[in-house]
Amino acid sequence: MPLCDVVTRWLPQDGRQGRAALGDQKYGYTHLSAGELLRDERKNPDSQYGELIEKYIKDGKIVPVEITISLLKREMDQIMAANTQKNKFLIDGFPRNEDNLQGWNKTMDGKADVSFVLFFDCDNEICIERCLERGKSSGRSDDNRESLEKRIQTYLQSTKPVIDLYEEMGKVKKIDASKSVDEVSIPLLP
Repeated sequence: MPLCDVVTRWLPQDGRQGRAALGDQKYGYTHLSAGELLRDERKNPDSQYGELIEKYIKDGKIVPVEITISLLKREMDQIMAANTQKNKFLIDGFPRNEDNLQGWNKTMDGKADVSFVLFFDCDNEICIERCLERGKSSGRSDDNRESLEKRIQTYLQSTKPVIDLYEEMGKVKKIDASKSVDEVSIPLLP
């Protein structure tokens, strides 16, 4: 059974992607971004979900769990098929709500174990400013203040309770992500 470690904090530009690369290099994890997988699927002209994903992302809403889990599972299966030693994953931006968590538990039960959650804590306004700066060159339809404020509300209503649940289980490792990537240290990972 692969060990699946989850990186979750869904405020945009909280710095988790840059830091996740450190987990790849230092601890042997494979970084998977739920958001990147969704954006790639959205761009795929053969995808039956592309337009639906675009609408959810633009509206700052959470994409249906069945779509996100199918993309994550497909990617994990492909990576492990190519190299059986690659069975540790940092999954970025997932689960984002109770529905995601239940879908994950149903689909991945007995296939993956969530051993901890890295919680990248960052002030909302810092995240918004980082995204607006990124938006100058990203071409992303959701890098605008209106979409970002909707995403923060979605985070507060839907994602934070999932993080709180993992915290009750003693699985949260909290990181101050308000500083630059170079100034933040990641706790020791298993």
